[in-house]
Amino acid sequence: MAISFDRAGGSVPAPAAPPRTTRSRRSRFGESLINGWICFCGFTAILFVILIFFFVFREALPLLRQYPLAKLLGTEWVPAPPTEEELPDFGLVPLLLGSLQVTLGAIVIAVPLGLMSAIFISQIAPAWLRNILKPMVELLGAIPSVVLGFFGAVVVAGWLRNGVGLGFSGLTALTGSLLLALMAIPTIATISEDALSAVRRDIREGSYGLGATHWQTVRRVVIPSAFSGIVAAVMLGIGRAIGETMVVLMVTGNGVGPQATAFMKGPENPLAAFQHFFGAYLELCRTLTGTIAAEWAEVVTGDLHFRALFLLGVVLFVITFFINLVADLALARAKRI
Repeated sequence: MAISFDRAGGSVPAPAAPPRTTRSRRSRFGESLINGWICFCGFTAILFVILIFFFVFREALPLLRQYPLAKLLGTEWVPAPPTEEELPDFGLVPLLLGSLQVTLGAIVIAVPLGLMSAIFISQIAPAWLRNILKPMVELLGAIPSVVLGFFGAVVVAGWLRNGVGLGFSGLTALTGSLLLALMAIPTIATISEDALSAVRRDIREGSYGLGATHWQTVRRVVIPSAFSGIVAAVMLGIGRAIGETMVVLMVTGNGVGPQATAFMKGPENPLAAFQHFFGAYLELCRTLTGTIAAEWAEVVTGDLHFRALFLLGVVLFVITFFINLVADLALARAKRI
């Protein structure tokens, strides 16, 4: 037993440690149970992702064994050849080019607008206006994609065809980029606004105390402090753009135009390649997701076309993984800096 001394110099016994009660044991058991359940859910999510990839890759593997690899890198997608003697063409290049076009156009539009919206809502707008704008932005993200597809096919495509007067069909890659940007902006704006609002108040006040203006504080203190959340928001926006199906199926025309065909053939100089690539925005476009949705109902289970659509799923999975990897590397580099 421990001994302590009082002010008069006498020794008094120290109080004994409180006995372990049944309630404390139950509390520790509950914490262990919760930790175990969280670990189980985490490993289960990882297992599901692995199983999904294994299933999709297993269905696509026979195509890689039976079909020439060189033709998979071709510029023609013709799953139903004119004669039975000819092999179907499953060239991935036009589908990859179409997905790249609509996604790149959506990123160029959505990222600046989404980030500026987040900065305005979280750092500039007064409280009463912030309480109105944020729910409206979140409501925009809740609109079903098929509704946006109808809006794009009827309103946006008609405006591009008749209002602008450029003399092309309204179902183009440009229409798809505009609609995908409209879908990605709420995701980028909402998550970025949460990240900017989460920056501690003492960091901002310290910046003001050093003589920085409000905009200098936002640009040099708040945005760098919320960089990880902003990167996550942009990556989620890109992921939604590249994985969207219904909108691109309804507004891009699901075809390959002459400008895209000329670009895939390899122009003689960089200027011609630039002209063909951006000229293809005013033509029909075929994407990975749109091709899967349009042709899935026509395939026969087990044939080459069936396997080719699963191969497109593998390609989409790899692209998504690469996007997440780039985001993780960017976050790791930001933490080192």
